[in-house]
Order: sequence, then structure tokens, then C-alpha cells
Amino acid sequence: MVLSKSPLIGLNADHFRHPLDRQATQALKRLPGLDVAIRSLLGPMGEQFFYLENIAASVLVGPNQLPDIHDLLLEACQVLDLEVPQLYIKQHPVPNAYTFAMRGKQPFIVVHTALIELLNPAEVQAVIGHELGHLKCDHGVYLTLANLLSLATSQLPFGGLLMQSWQSQIMEWVRCAEFTCDRAALLATQDARTVASVLMKLSGGSPTLSPQLNLDAFIDQARSYDAISNSEIGEMLKQLKTDELSHPVPVLRAREIDRWASTPDYQDLLNSRLLVTTQTDQHPGGWRNW
Repeated sequence: MVLSKSPLIGLNADHFRHPLDRQATQALKRLPGLDVAIRSLLGPMGEQFFYLENIAASVLVGPNQLPDIHDLLLEACQVLDLEVPQLYIKQHPVPNAYTFAMRGKQPFIVVHTALIELLNPAEVQAVIGHELGHLKCDHGVYLTLANLLSLATSQLPFGGLLMQSWQSQIMEWVRCAEFTCDRAALLATQDARTVASVLMKLSGGSPTLSPQLNLDAFIDQARSYDAISNSEIGEMLKQLKTDELSHPVPVLRAREIDRWASTPDYQDLLNSRLLVTTQTDQHPGGWRNW
């Protein structure tokens, strides 16, 4: 496989972590009782359940199974300097993708067929890059906890009280983590418009409508969304709406990634990694093959 992107050798999560993600992660670590919940909810039975569910009801991507998608995964992992996780394609009518990093098991990514149908190959790679960002940043345990908490807290002593004290901060962390992983998607594809196009299609796309959508018009929507904050009532309504969500609204994510793509931090990151790549290309074996 010939790489079309420049591998970011030695890339560290802190090179691209969003400031809001950093703040929210520190706040999450300070929550009382969280470590006990993680040990209780992510025990051996939980690990086996999710691992076996994917083996039994999804398709594992590999060199001999959906090889084009497998190549997208390999390239994204090489670009992000990350070990290759398992990737499953799951039959599901709702466009979605998610990541599990279970203790003692190989991490894996799941992409729904509805999302594959909605996107072109570059956009599928952006989705894969986003999910790899969760692994690169060690988000997996907290993401899994967030997914399980509403179902499993009833099994824990004082589970309801724990849920009340954790829910808002955990969901705030999830939303902040999404900003970081959108940056990982940008690094994997090295094309901000590709990442924004994924968000546009997730907002109002379908296999029929997607070719007709105007990306520039979608990006312009973010300006109208920002304008709502010009009034105190508008800002309050935005906050109330956001508190209900597991992800930031798509136009806000598109605006954030568009802004970061034009910053010196992003350009310097690419340029510094390109320099390393150029130097190692002159010495065979200088960078890792997975």
C-alpha cells in the first residue's frame, strides 16, 4: 500500500488535544467513586459481552475482507503513529461509529453500514481517524463507562446517586473529547473540507441527497449559530440544548475544525512531522510498518 498522506512520526496526543478536552478530563478524574465504577462496570463479563457481540454479529475488516476499507484503516494508523485496532462493519440503519477499548482485549472500532453508504472513501477514512483519536488519547475507558453508566448504575450500591453526580460531567467530557477526535480525523485525512463534509452529511445527508449538498453553505451556517450568542437568552438556549447532547452540534464541530486547520499549531505540526518523514525516508527502516 502506497501512502498518500504524510505519517506523523512520534505524534503524541497532547500535540493535538483540544483545550476543552484537557480541562474536562482533569475534572473527570477528580470525580469521587469513578475508579470503583470503572472496575465494577468494565469487569471480565463486560469485556466478554462486547467482544463476543461484535464477533458474532459484525464483519471483521481485514486484508481479505473489505480490503479497500482495511487499507483506509492501515493508512490512518500509520499517519497517526498508532497500532492497528480491529475494525468491524455492523449492519445498522442509523449512521454511527464508535470505539471500545476494553481492559485485556484488543481495542476495536465499529462502523455502521448506514454510515458507509452515506460517505465517500475519504470521508470514511475521516470517520476512522476520528475513532482512532479516541484510542490515541486513551479515551476508551471513559467512553465505555459513559455508554454503560445509564444501564449499569442500578447494579451498584447508591447507583442512582452516583449517576446524578457524574452524568453532567461525564457528558461534558464526551462532548469535549469529540473536538479532539475531529482534530485526529483532520490529521488522518489532512483535508479540513473532508472532515466538515462528514459532519454535513451526518446533519442532513442521505445516499440520495448527499451529492446535492453544498459544503460552503454548511460552513456558513456556523456563523449564524455563533450569532445566537450575541444575546443572553440565545446563549442560555444554546447551553440548555447542548446539555442534552452526547456530541457538540455539527455546525460547531465544523467551525472548530475549520479554525484549527488554519492555525500555526496545525501547520507547524504537519511541517515538523514532514521534516521527520523526509529524513527517515532517506534511511530504510526509519519508520514503523504495522
